[in-house]
Amino acid sequence: MKAIVTSFAVAGLLLAGSAMAVDLPKVGKAKCGACHAVDKKVIGPSLKDVAAKYAGKADAEKTLIANITKGGAFGWKNGNMPPKGAGAKPEEIELMAKFILSLK
Repeated sequence: MKAIVTSFAVAGLLLAGSAMAVDLPKVGKAKCGACHAVDKKVIGPSLKDVAAKYAGKADAEKTLIANITKGGAFGWKNGNMPPKGAGAKPEEIELMAKFILSLK
């Protein structure tokens, strides 16, 4: 009986953990996912680290959109991100900037 209760508790925690996980939007997986992940460094910084860098700045969205569009290193020392990442369109860049800034 104790094993059954423990199994249900573990299953519940696993489900709760996966429900709280944030995943990249579809366009983010296609255009950004090769170099970025939400919560860990891949080639580029984690998107949560990017969000923290811009947190509290009045022009954060505008700056992030401009930086994604022009590409560069932005002080991360991970190499240079190519302009427009993997060829993202302006509306995709705006969507990703909003998503990134929504991360905590």
